[in-house]
Order: sequence, then C-alpha cells, then structure tokens
Amino acid sequence: MLKNKYIGNGILVLTGSLLSVSFYAFRAAKRDIVPISLERVARVTGKTISGETLPNPNKTNELYDVGGTDLGIAWKMGNGKVGFFFGDTYGNDFKVVNEGGPGKAGNWRSNVLGLSSDKNLGDGLTFDGMVAHQIVPSPHIIDGTGSHTTIPTAAIHAAGTDYVHYMDVRKWGNIGSWTTNYSGLYKSTNNGQNWVKCNEIRFGALSNFAQVTYAKKDGFVYMIGTVPGRWGSAHLARFKESDILKQTAYEYWSTTKGWVKNDESSADAVIEAPLGELSLAYNKKFKRWIITYLNEKKAEIVLRDAENITGPWSSEKTLVKATEYPGLYGAFMHPVNENSDEFYFLMSMWKPYNVFLMKAKLKFAD
Repeated sequence: MLKNKYIGNGILVLTGSLLSVSFYAFRAAKRDIVPISLERVARVTGKTISGETLPNPNKTNELYDVGGTDLGIAWKMGNGKVGFFFGDTYGNDFKVVNEGGPGKAGNWRSNVLGLSSDKNLGDGLTFDGMVAHQIVPSPHIIDGTGSHTTIPTAAIHAAGTDYVHYMDVRKWGNIGSWTTNYSGLYKSTNNGQNWVKCNEIRFGALSNFAQVTYAKKDGFVYMIGTVPGRWGSAHLARFKESDILKQTAYEYWSTTKGWVKNDESSADAVIEAPLGELSLAYNKKFKRWIITYLNEKKAEIVLRDAENITGPWSSEKTLVKATEYPGLYGAFMHPVNENSDEFYFLMSMWKPYNVFLMKAKLKFAD
C-alpha cells in the first residue's frame, strides 16, 4: 500500500513496501487578476453633448465654470470624503473640437479640485462641491521658457494632512512627451479648501519621480514614479507617513541592495516602459497590489497586479482600448473599490476633453 509523506518544499514522497516513488507536487501557479465586464457609467465633468445618454450628476459647466478638464486623481481625505484633482481646466465656453483638447476656451486653470462623499457609484459620481479656482499656481508662460502649467499627478492623506504631488510643465512635446521644470508638493490642513507649497520636497526635471502615484500600507506611503511623459519605466520609493516632508528619509528600491535611503539614483525599474498616468492601490480582497496606467504604445489602459510591491508584477491585462474609446488616457482608481471586486476608475478622453466614470469587475484568471 502506498503512503503519502510531505517532507517540505512542496515535495511529496509516495512510499510503499514494493515501490518508492517521489516527485515534485508544485503548488498551483499564482493566478493573475483580470478585469471583465467593462462599462462607462456616467459623465463626471462637463456638459452633456448631443446624443449622449449618460448620467451627468455634476453639471460642472453650469455650477463651477468647468466645461473641459481631465485626469480626476482620487484619494481618501481626512474627513472621510474623496478628493479628485483635475488637470488643465477651462470654462463654460468650452466646445468639443475635431482635434480634441481645450480648443480656444477661456478661464484656463492649471488644476481644480472636486469633493465627494458619494459611495454609491452605480448611478454615477456626485460631487458635494468643487474648489474651482486654480490651486497650484502657474503664470502660464506658453513659449517654452518658463512654467506653462502645473499638473497634479497624485494625492494622499498622510499624518493628518492632504497632499498633492504636481509637475511644473515647461513645454509640451510630441505625443506622450513633455518637459518639466521640477515636481513638488502642496498641502492642505483644512480639507482641501486652502493649499500651501511644501518647499521641503523637490524632484528634478529628469527625476524618475517627476510623476507618481501613492498608496498606503502598514504605516508606509509607497510611491511609484516615472520620468515626465508616458514613455518611461516605473520606479519605487517609500517613506513613513510622518516623513512625507523629509525627502532625506525617503527609501528607494534597488533590485540588488533592497531599500536604500536618501539615494534616488538607486531606484531600479520595477515595471518596464512605457507607463503614463499611474494609479496604485492595495486590494485586501485579493491580497494584491494593483496598478493601472496608459500604455501609449498599445493605446490601451492596462492593469497589472503583484503580491509584493517590489514585484514581480504580472503581465499587462487590457482594461480599456482606444479603439472603443478614442483618445483615452488616465485610469485613476476610486478608493471605494479598494477591497472589492467592483472596480471603479476615472478615465479621460481627449476629444470631448472631459472625465468619465468607468466600471469593471475583477477576478482571478481561470
């Protein structure tokens, strides 16, 4: 009679009086997370256009003079609401133009902020209000010699304060390419109503953290970043919440040395190029890190997952294709779905130059 005996490391030995057989019983390979059942739920910003049947609960063009905008970077604020940072924003005179983008609309603001306590997103995302004046200032010098605009890339609530990471854009280049002057932080101690510059933090024009995404876990803020534009690889850093304004305390992930303190150049790539508009979260239901971003080469918004923040990361899984939603970019996860298989995110489209709420389901691959 054969008997089973586990001796460790996944090895199963079959033993018997007449026969002895051994073989490796490998554990089932880790299954990737895959998105399914994609749908566009609602318009988040701007005016309903002719023929569109999507809910438009915010009517931002009428209520806040926000006719055209993009991004919609979401984070949990300290007061229980969710904040949404938008990029270059234009007024109620905004009109959709054939080439996309803002056209000749007025009241240009580099960034504005939406505030929401809505946690039932099935019928759309409703704002409680907006801070619709420009928060991070820019003189809008458009000849390539100064600050063209100041674009938010990520936001986080850390140690009792709300922070926004932004890039000071010097000039726009070819598709998916631009040049920055530097990147830094602004902070708010009154739930987003007022913001002040954090002079303690500054990333250079060629930094791998010129654009970032944040997520918190176990007392740390993890930060994945790229160089300016959409063609760089992803690099990893972390810091304690209380050290967010102590750049010398930041640690950078090296594949050979591990966490290296105060040496940004030691940060190795954890995901290969190209990545643009990153969004990071830890999902407790799946016990996985999830990152979404635009792959400009594929013209797709994609998703990867990993058991450990340092990797290895899964292969890319298509979330949205530009063939179905032309001019798509940005895929900023709404925190309501962080621990669920319901997956809400904010997606921008260039031609309507506005933001839409999207929904998918997540599951383990079969």
